[in-house]
Parts: sequence; C-alpha cells; structure tokens
Amino acid sequence: MFKPSRSNLSDSSDIPPGRPMRPPTVTFARRTPSGRYVNYSRDTLSRDDLDSEIGSVEFMNYTVHIPPTPDNQPMDPSISQRVEEQYVSNSLFTGGFNSATRAHLMDKVTESEASHPQMAGAKGSSCAVPGCDGKVMSDERGMDILPCECDFKICRDCYIDAVKGGDAICPGCKEPYKQTDLDEKAVDNSGRHLPLPSSGGMSKMERRLSLMKSTKSGFLRSQTGAGEFDHNRWLFETKGTYGYGNAIWPKEGGFGNDSDDGVHEPTEFLNKPWRPLTRKLRIPAAVISPYRLLVFIRLAALALFLAWRIKHINSDAPWLWGMSVVCEIWFAFSWVLDQLPKLSPVERVVDLNVLKEKFETPGPHNPTGKSDLPGVDIFVSTADPEKEPPLVTANTILSILAADYPVEKLSCYVSDDGGALLTFEAMAEAASFANLWVPFCRKHAIEPRNPESYFNLKRDPYKNKLKQDFVKDRRRIKREYDEFKVRINGLPDSIRRRSDAYNAREEIKAMKLQREQAGDEPLEPLKIPKATWMADGTHWPGTWLHPAAEHSKGDHAGIIQVMLKPPSDEPLIGSANDNSPLDFNEVDIRLPLLVYVSREKRPGYDHNKKAGAMNALVRASAIMSNGPFILNLDCDHYIYNSQAIREGMCFMMDRGGDRICYVQFPQRFEGIDPSDRYANHNTVFFDVNMRALDGLQGPVYVGTGCLFRRIALYGFDPPRSKDHPGFFDSCCCCFGGSSRKKRVANAASSMPEENRSLQMGDSDDEGGINLSLLPKRFGNSSFLVDSIPVAEFQGRPLADHPSIKNGRPPGALTIPRELLDASTVAEAISVISCWYEDKTEWGGRIGWIYGSVTEDVVTGYRMHNRGWRSIYCVTKRDAFRGTAPINLTDRLHQVLRWATGSVEIFFSRNNALLASPKMKLLQRIAYLNVGIYPFTSIFLIVYCFLPALSLFSGQFIVQTLNITFLVYLLIISLTLCLLALLEVKWSGITLEEWWRNEQFWLIGGTSAHLAAVLQGLLKVVAGIEISFTLTSKSAGEDNDDDFADLYIIKWTSLMIPPIVIIMVNLIAIAVGFSRTIYSTIPQWSRLLGGVFFSFWVLAHLYPFAKGLMGRRGRTPTIVYVWSGLIAITVSLLWVAIKPPSSSSNSDIGGSFSFP
Repeated sequence: MFKPSRSNLSDSSDIPPGRPMRPPTVTFARRTPSGRYVNYSRDTLSRDDLDSEIGSVEFMNYTVHIPPTPDNQPMDPSISQRVEEQYVSNSLFTGGFNSATRAHLMDKVTESEASHPQMAGAKGSSCAVPGCDGKVMSDERGMDILPCECDFKICRDCYIDAVKGGDAICPGCKEPYKQTDLDEKAVDNSGRHLPLPSSGGMSKMERRLSLMKSTKSGFLRSQTGAGEFDHNRWLFETKGTYGYGNAIWPKEGGFGNDSDDGVHEPTEFLNKPWRPLTRKLRIPAAVISPYRLLVFIRLAALALFLAWRIKHINSDAPWLWGMSVVCEIWFAFSWVLDQLPKLSPVERVVDLNVLKEKFETPGPHNPTGKSDLPGVDIFVSTADPEKEPPLVTANTILSILAADYPVEKLSCYVSDDGGALLTFEAMAEAASFANLWVPFCRKHAIEPRNPESYFNLKRDPYKNKLKQDFVKDRRRIKREYDEFKVRINGLPDSIRRRSDAYNAREEIKAMKLQREQAGDEPLEPLKIPKATWMADGTHWPGTWLHPAAEHSKGDHAGIIQVMLKPPSDEPLIGSANDNSPLDFNEVDIRLPLLVYVSREKRPGYDHNKKAGAMNALVRASAIMSNGPFILNLDCDHYIYNSQAIREGMCFMMDRGGDRICYVQFPQRFEGIDPSDRYANHNTVFFDVNMRALDGLQGPVYVGTGCLFRRIALYGFDPPRSKDHPGFFDSCCCCFGGSSRKKRVANAASSMPEENRSLQMGDSDDEGGINLSLLPKRFGNSSFLVDSIPVAEFQGRPLADHPSIKNGRPPGALTIPRELLDASTVAEAISVISCWYEDKTEWGGRIGWIYGSVTEDVVTGYRMHNRGWRSIYCVTKRDAFRGTAPINLTDRLHQVLRWATGSVEIFFSRNNALLASPKMKLLQRIAYLNVGIYPFTSIFLIVYCFLPALSLFSGQFIVQTLNITFLVYLLIISLTLCLLALLEVKWSGITLEEWWRNEQFWLIGGTSAHLAAVLQGLLKVVAGIEISFTLTSKSAGEDNDDDFADLYIIKWTSLMIPPIVIIMVNLIAIAVGFSRTIYSTIPQWSRLLGGVFFSFWVLAHLYPFAKGLMGRRGRTPTIVYVWSGLIAITVSLLWVAIKPPSSSSNSDIGGSFSFP
C-alpha cells in the first residue's frame, strides 16, 4: 500500500529469532472513489473475486509501484504533497510485529464536527462527480480548491482522472482546465522566489543533510563533492531564499582579515556588541560566606562530639551507648553527604529580549524576521484514563498548543500506553476546542493557558485587559469550555452506547447469516466479540472495553493518528470567512502539530512501563518532526508560563549551551492544603538542593518539566568534555590512562568536522563513532539513523560571535519543515513496534534507561556520567504546575516508590561510587546520597526507640548530663538552626516549609524508606518482589471540600512503624514519670534527657498522628489493634529481657509497682 522510499519497514528478516512468523500472505484490495481500500484476504477469495488459478497460488508480500509514463504523469508536486499530507492527517495508522502497516481513512474522529482545517476528520465539501463520495481538495484555511472557473467541486482523484485521462476537460462546464489557475490557488504564498533545482534523486533526508556543512569560527563552509548540490552557494549566487534565511558566502579575499583557512567573520558581527542570553548570579557574600563557615564549624563540632562520645562509654548501659553512637556516626555521615553539595548555590536569569533580537528580528541573514529558533517536541505520557482523568490530560494538551513559541517549530506527542479509545477521543475533542482557545489566548495574552486553571483563578480576570471585546470573548469561550467539559465527561457513556449499538447490529447480521446457512438445522449460540467502535463506525484497533485477543492493555497494535497536521510555514491570520464565533482578524490561527501515539504491546515482551513509552515517542518524533529538543510532561503537569520554553531555550542557545544535556524546571503543585501537612510542595528539595546542584554539574532529572537535548538522550558524549578525576581515577591515569586520552584525541581530530559532535566514549569506540555502526545501536530504521546528525546540527547555538564554538550559521533554521507523507508515518509505526528494541541499546545507553523504578534519576545520572551538564531554570512565574497526592497513604506510597528506586540504584552499576572521571567530585557525592539516603531509616528507627528504652530502663545514652555533653549538644543544635535560617535566606523558602520538610523526613524515614530498604534487600539477595498495597479504604463524604482527600484514611502496612514509635514513646514517658516520682532518690537528669528526646520524636510525628485522626478523629480499628499488640509485645519483651530486681523494687513506693 505504501512505497517505502525512505523507510526500512519490517520484513521477514526483521523478525527476532524464536518468534512465530506468519505464513507469507498477499493482500488484494480495491480503492473506492473516496480513497478507502477494501481488502480481500486470501481466505475469502472466490472465483467471483479473482481467477481460480491466481487464488490457489502462494504469494509473498510485495509492493507494486507504477512508474510515470506518458499516460500516468504525477500532478504538480506542490499540490500533491499537500493533498498527501491532508490524507495522512485524516488516516489512522496501525501496525506492528509481523503485521502489515495500514492506513484507515477516517470520516470523523469524534461525534462532534471538526472545523479547524488542520484537524483530522475536518469536514469538507463532497465531490460533485456522480458516484464519488470523496472530499474536495482544500487549502490551509480549509477552503475548497476549485480548479475550474465554473467552481465545479471535484476531489483529487477525479481531478487527476479528468486531467490525465479526460483531455483536461472539466466535468461540470465541459471546458478545458486552466492548470495555472489551480497552481496559484493550491500553492501557498510562501515567498519563495526561486524553486530549488533538481536534487538528482536525493531523498528528503539527503536534502536536509546537504545543509549540514562543517563549521569553523562559527560559520558555514561548504565541503561538498562535485556531485552534491550546494545549497549555500546556490543561495548566495542566485540571491534566492530557502525559506527566508540567506547563507553567508565570503567573497574572494575574505573580509580583510588575514587567516590561514580563508574563512573570516563578517564585519557587522565583529563590530556588533555581543549580548549573552543568560546570566549567573552568585549568592551575596554576606549570606553564603557565613553559611559555608557554619558548615565547617558544625562539621568540626560533630567530629569532636563523636570522638568524645566514643571515649566516654556509659558503663551503666553500654548497649544503650553503643546503639546511640552507631546511629550518631551514621547521621553525621549522612549530613555530610547532604551538606557538601550545597556549598556553591547559584541563581540564573534569562533575557527574553535578547532571544527575540537574535532569533526573530529581521537582519541581513533573516530579512523578514522569521523565527530561527530550533524545533521542540513535547511529550505527554498517560496510561490509564480511569486513574488519569481525560479532562486533566486535555487541559495539559491545550496549554501546550497555546504556548508562546513559533507554531511551526512546536510539536506535541501524546503517548497513550493503555491504548484507550476514551483518551483518543478526548484528544480529538481537545484539538477541536483548541480552534477557539489558542487564538483567544494569543489575542488577549491569557495566563495561564490551561482553561480549567484560568477560569478558576481567584484574581480579577479583567485586570490589565485593554481590548474592548475581551468581556464578550471571555464569556463566549467560557460557555464553549463548559460545553467541552460536558462532552469530555460524556465520552465514556457515549463510547459504551455506540459500541453496544454496533455490536447489536453485528450480532443481528451474524444471526441472520447463520439462519440462512443453517436452514432447518438447530442453531448454535453465537460468540461474537464485543468490540469497541470508533465514531466512524469501525473497530478501534487498541484496547476494547471488553478485552479480547489483540485488543487488551498488554496486547494491541501500534497506533498513530495525526490529530492536527503540521501548520503552514507562514502565519495564517483569521478572517471574517472563517465562521468563527470570535473575531480573530489580527490573530494567527495556526495550531502546532498534534500526534496521538499508542505503541504496540504484545504478550511475552517487557514493555518497560513509562521509560519504554518515552523511548517509543523519541523514535516516532525523530521520524515525523525531529525537533532537536524534547520537553517531557506528565499528563497532570501543564504549562503555567507560556514563555517557559523560550526561557529554557535561552540556556540551550547561549554560549556553551551545546554542552547542556537538559534544563530542569522546578515542580510546583496546585490543590495542596494550606498548611502543607505532608510537605507536598517539597520546597526544600526544589529550592535548596536543586539550586545548590546547579552550582556543580547540574540538577538531577526529576521525571517531568525537563527540556532535553535530543542528542544527549541518544547517548552521545558532549563536545569538549573534561575529566574530573578522583583518587582512584588519578591512580588509573598513572597506569596508561594518559595514553588512552591521546589516542582518543587523535581519533577525534581525524574525524570529519561535521561528525565530531557525535561521539560515544565506549571502550571500543575511542574518540568518535562510525556512523555506519549506528543501526546496531539504534535499530534498523535508516530514517531514524539519518535524522541523528540533523538533530545535532539544528540544536547547536547560534554562531553570532567568535567565542561561540560548535555553532550554526544564522538563518539556517528558517527553512520550512518537510510535509508529512504516508511512508513517513508508516516508518513511525515500525519504530514503535514491540520488537524494534531487540538487540539494540535502547534503554541501556540510549533514551530513558530501563531497570529502575526511578528511571528519571538514572537517565540524568548517565548523562552527567558522560560529561554533560544540566541547568536549573527557576522562572519568575512558575513554568509548570501539576498535582500531588495530599492523602497520607498516597503520599507514603509515592515516597516508597522513590526510595525503592534509590535502593535499586545503590545496588546497580549506576552507583555513584562507580562514576566516570567526567563527573565532578561533589556531583558524585550528591548522587551517592541519592542511593544511600533510604538506609538512614534503619538507624532512624533505632534512634526513635532510644528515648523510650532510656525511660523504660532509667538510663541514658551518656553516664551523666555533664557540661561537656550539653555544650556539644547546644553547638550542634544551634549551628543547625543557623544553617536553616541562612538556607531560608538564600533559597527564598519559609521556616514553616523547612520545618514541614523535617517532620516528613522522619515520617517517611520510619515508614516508606524502611519498607524500600527491606524490599530492595529481598530483591537483591533473594530475588523476592514485595509490593506494599492498599488493603482497606474509607471514603470521604464531603465532595464540596477541595481538600476532602486529606482526611481519607487508607490503611497500609507502612503506617505500622510510626504508630508503634508514637505509642511506645507515650507509654515510656508515663513509665518514666511514674518511676521518677515514686523513687526515693529521683534521677531527674535522666528523666529530662529521655523525655526531651521523646518529645523531639513526637513533635516530628505530629502530622502523621493528625492524619490518622481523619476529619473527626475517626481512625480504623485495625490501627489501634496493631499498635496495641505491638506496644504490649515490646513492653513484655523488655520486662523479659530485664525484669525488675528486688533492690529496684525497694526504691519504689508501695503505691506503685513496676510490672
């Protein structure tokens, strides 16, 4: 069906060994006038369909391509390409393992009508030729293209038949066509002055690659051979334009500067003052200097205190002394790992005006001011519409489509890992509503551009709005959004009713056919699968509501649907003829590319959860749009600041930006209770730790809100990487390390200059990588491999100054993107198949890394380990916002997943102790702390029981509370408080947020972290998988309360340790007071020490205890049962270990006896 001109589609040789291969088949089909293909399988062939001799012969799969002949001439390329793209956007592509790739032309994708010309299933006029139900060709506005002056409506196929086979006579007026009229209407007015000369049979990718010439001093120079078309020389010599960006070609003799290479910088660049896109601000010395001094003072105090503690053994309770000293040593070690990476925090600011000046302002190399910014592919991942509401995902998509970034450079890919029709149709509804929402946001500068958040804002929506029609527009768009929400909420019921109706029809047809065939014989009950049906009356190829073979969550074909086809290259200003309810006369109404992707899933394959879905999107997007940068968002994280992508791009396009692997934005959350009981905002991590890491090699990747460089995800090394050897690395250098570095440098210098940025520092690839070996790493898609150097070139910073290394010339990215065709989407289907990653490095070195629950941290670690650096971008207005669980149990399970991933990292080869010399020392310490922090829970549990043990036994961790111990304790506590105050000062957080973080550190450390360590050890040692799941739930009653979920009690085994700690400490305080009061010689010092530390533990666990009380103090009975049993067991165990002696009883009054 498709000609794989630039594809490497699957054939029998691609099928992995050991997989069952279907017998060779041939599919016969006829094409209806509307463009549909009606297939006849070999099983249903009859003499009426084909000749019996043909039907009885085995055939292999094949593709017939009819070459151009005098009676079969292709139509004008400018027309045929756009019509082909229109067909692609209206087709649902499916395929996968050992199955053909098919395109199903859809009349509609939802029950509601699609009005935007870019949207799939957009309504158009029908062909007026009798017997044809095809759609009339349309332009970028959706207006009919009528080739004849009589305005006779005709589709593409009928027009071709009339021109090529009917003497070019119009079927309506019977007059000859004037083909020039059609060309003028069909070809967009893009301003191209000269057509590109013939490329001599080159593919689209080869023509792209011809733009990639080596750069030296930041400018493009040709190294083309005799047989290759040189775009740059052509642009210069003909004064033509490729898009709108003219290349620079130096005249003979250069620009007057003597140089050996003959290439010189233009004088306007040398004379123009260069302005950076970003600036790094240091923390004021009045804050950071005392902060660093206090760190070293506390470090010295801890060392002296631990030395004193080790020397002064408590002979009365050596076991208590031993446990406390071991715990204190570990706490000191953990504090050092956490504190050392915080010594160099930085702040960064960007200048968006400079970005606009450099990339979107008319100049010598960009006469019209067309955007020269690189493309960005945005990934949104979702898996289950029941757990992730489609309305939330739809709002996220709408915020992306309305982002303030060049429309033609933006692409959005939605990964539906569940293959649900509900998500598919919700996306289609979002694309339809975007026809009004996106131009409305552009017209009135709306913030935020998530409609749900915008209409729920508490502030005045009319503030700073100047246009007179804003009130009318807002009222209308609010009504449209309310109707949109109702449609989204009604989709599940609509799909169910539609499927029931179609299934009933199919059942009636099957029963009728059975009666006709059976005659008088008794009828057997029919078993007809209950399919899920799409809006156009065909089977949904993904997961059905009633799962069946090849239609379940783990078994369905790959699906790609272009919901919004790529926009035109030039702005499309609204007009009065657009039939829009709002006035968009001065607004660009184009929408970015929007693609629905559901990767293929089959039984027996490890699909690697979210990481596998993201890698499938990386490959599909490389083929369809190939943006050099990738922004990934969770389905509940939307763009809150429409200029966030531009701010991230400032870092990527600045000097040295080619060495940045990703820009991480902080996570901000909505819907959190005002007191932030469980530290859901996580401000200490995002505003303290991440800012501090930004002063080293960069922040860790946290899973969402991250702008990636595509080449870094591909596993390549950064240009100009440096080594930061530690002790072991220095030793290695003494034994041959330097000779290897020389070999690497020599190999790199001998590479072609355009490939020097594509290096993989493996042991067998010293210095650079052979591009011919890339298919073994990336898979057998030649188009995917060919796209790699293109993405690398387009992601380079702008070479507008001699100090810019590895740059690209100005105006190089003003060329229009290639139009989509069927072979491109068919290739994308092949790379999202379940077998594509077999025997490749996807998930090992390339893309998101597999094998860990926290694939985000591992993926970022691998990039830093190769020498890349990352940036932390804190915008004045939050870049993204999302949701977080405010329920105690949900929060504990979230922390459990993070801690489990950290334990897996510690026991894997991703342990920072095994980091390469390209990672800085303090960055290694930070990553080491990521893997070690869950193990602190073991010592924390013990230390939380020590006050109770002290009160039970009447002893303390020290012999006596002497002045030395109290001075050390005062210094350590005081320095900790002062460090907290200074952290609050330079990070901008509040003391309350810092205290909430400390509280939840103890809550999580005594519950989820301990469970993660147990789970990780059992998995590593015994290979046993343990999952901590919910066992019972009580639902909240007040649905009107925004924070009703805060009071819901869900019992989980993670609650047992903190509850036991609370009850044991309360019992111990009572026992300690009773013993001291009734003693003949009260030991108040020991009591005060134990009570002080018990209250310290209870104060940290207060939010946990408050959460157990629910809204009205209702706690599940099982909580009291378990806690009481364990507390009694601990008390009896203590009495059995150390029963009260007669001497001790003599010291106690008669009114009290120790149990």
